Amino acid sequence: MADHLEASVTLPSDPASVSAARGYVVGTLEEWGLLPDTDTVETVRLIVSELATNAVQHTLGQSPTFTVDLVLVRDEHLRIGVTDSHPRFPRRLPAAVQQDNGRGMVIIRWLTAECGGRLTVRPTREGGKTVCIEIPWTVPARPVTTTGRQEP
Repeated sequence: MADHLEASVTLPSDPASVSAARGYVVGTLEEWGLLPDTDTVETVRLIVSELATNAVQHTLGQSPTFTVDLVLVRDEHLRIGVTDSHPRFPRRLPAAVQQDNGRGMVIIRWLTAECGGRLTVRPTREGGKTVCIEIPWTVPARPVTTTGRQEP
C-alpha cells in the first residue's frame, strides 16, 4: 500500500448528510483494505456519525457545509477530520446536566482513547474548526480457508 492515502468529501449541513458521511468513510476504508465487519470499522462508523451530527446540529446555520477528510499514513495511523465553518469549539457539558443530547464529544473521546488514539480540535484559517481523531491503523489478516490459503 502507498505511504500516504487521502480522501475527502464535502456535504451540506443537513441531517441526511450524516448517513452519507458514514457511508463515504466506510466505503473508503474498505477500498484501503479494512474488512467491513471489524471492530475498527464499527468504531470509526460511530465516531464519524457523532462528528457529522455535531457539524450539522451545533453550527446553528453558520456552516452550510462540512468536510470529512481521511488520511492514512504509512499503514500506521488513520486520521479523520471533520471541518465546519462555525468558530465555536465543542464544549464538554457538566456531568450533572441531564439532557437527551450533548454527549457526542464524550463518546468520541472515549472511543478514540479505547482504540489507543487521540482527539484534537484546531481552528481553521477561515475561522471555523476541525475536530480530528487519529487512531492506529490495523488491518486484520484475511481469514484462512480450509486449504491453508488466505481468502482474496
